[in-house]
Amino acid sequence: MRWPPPPPPATVNTGGLGIAAMSYVAVDYLRHLSPSWHARLQPALWSVLALIVIIRVPFYKHWSSELRSAIPFVASMLFMLSTLLFEALSVRSVTAVLGLDWHRDTPPLPDTGQWLLLGLNEKLPHTVVEILRARIIGLHHYLMLFMMLAFSVLFDSVKAPGLGLGARYMFTMAIGRLLRTVSFVSTILPAVRPWCASSRFRVPAYPHRWAQKYFVPYADADSISQIIRRDMAYADAVNYLGDYRPDWGSMSFLIDFLRPTASEGSSWYSLLTKAGGGCNDLLYSGHMLVAVLTAMAWTEAYGGFSSALIWLLVVHSAQREIRERHHYSVDCVVAIYVGILLWKVTGFIWPGKDASRDRRLAKLEKIQGRLIQAAKDSNMEEVRELLEEVELGSQEGQKSHSKAMWLFPCVTIFSALTVVLLAFTWTSDG
Repeated sequence: MRWPPPPPPATVNTGGLGIAAMSYVAVDYLRHLSPSWHARLQPALWSVLALIVIIRVPFYKHWSSELRSAIPFVASMLFMLSTLLFEALSVRSVTAVLGLDWHRDTPPLPDTGQWLLLGLNEKLPHTVVEILRARIIGLHHYLMLFMMLAFSVLFDSVKAPGLGLGARYMFTMAIGRLLRTVSFVSTILPAVRPWCASSRFRVPAYPHRWAQKYFVPYADADSISQIIRRDMAYADAVNYLGDYRPDWGSMSFLIDFLRPTASEGSSWYSLLTKAGGGCNDLLYSGHMLVAVLTAMAWTEAYGGFSSALIWLLVVHSAQREIRERHHYSVDCVVAIYVGILLWKVTGFIWPGKDASRDRRLAKLEKIQGRLIQAAKDSNMEEVRELLEEVELGSQEGQKSHSKAMWLFPCVTIFSALTVVLLAFTWTSDG
């Protein structure tokens, strides 16, 4: 007598991932409330989550789908790293081109969002205001929440492949960062914090010769009126102040963009690692873009109560960015709708479907007639055999590459856990 095959595991979409995510955010917030408990609970939580992931690896059935997504994942990661390098160069350039004196003397733009939050501070209860001021979630939290979402494919909480979801996330983020860089390079806006440039950058106090020629002589109303009529720079030529020019070899063309000083001009790369972010307003907010992409990925892949909570945290992050004068209100508003639109657009490139499901459907179509006839004849034995044939047919790709399927999971999980650890360490300060 043949026993029927065990039923496939049910999709684990009952809130477990949401509970784990909210637990992570809550435990990490203990660093502000009780640093001693935070030091105990945070390593314990991450150890438990990592152990659960490792235990689940042998039971994961979609490694062939993950293997097919590996190349797009690596390509997306390289694309994102390239855009981040271009963004870092541009951040330094737009901060340096006008010199430190301009940053110190130029007042911030009027921001009605900041006015609204200050007005609410006077009207709302003190407890509510303190909650709005609380640093509940930061950049590193959103990155880790996405990591947890991608790892949840091991538990069938999210459709495989996880690397496909990661590739879409990084590709969308790269496009968003590229558009952001083009935006803030196009028009240089004054900083929300006028003292920021002096504290972060060591660039010349005077403007670059481009700004000395095309901006400084035309910064008043009469001059602007004349240059509109002439459509040509008409100021008398002067001896423009030059910049320090170190020997950077083949990268010397970057001197005009980075404007190094004698005390920091030994390496162009070191300039990009010291900045710690830009100072003049960078339209739109990069932090909010990451937050929105995480919320969009979570909502589409998992949904439920946890996605609503994450969107509440996105709104909380937006008002904090404005409240703490990291960005103007327009930066957060634009980042939110750009992030939503970009995620929707990239859905056409990475629909996130499991190829094994397509193979099962194709196999099922071939045996549909036999399956219907067996059901009419009440021949349950033949029905079971046909369904087993469908399941085995969907796993042919995995069996044909058994050695690769054994090595690939080990490399993938080790690399992913390493990336998680590095991301957690490098972004723990937000």
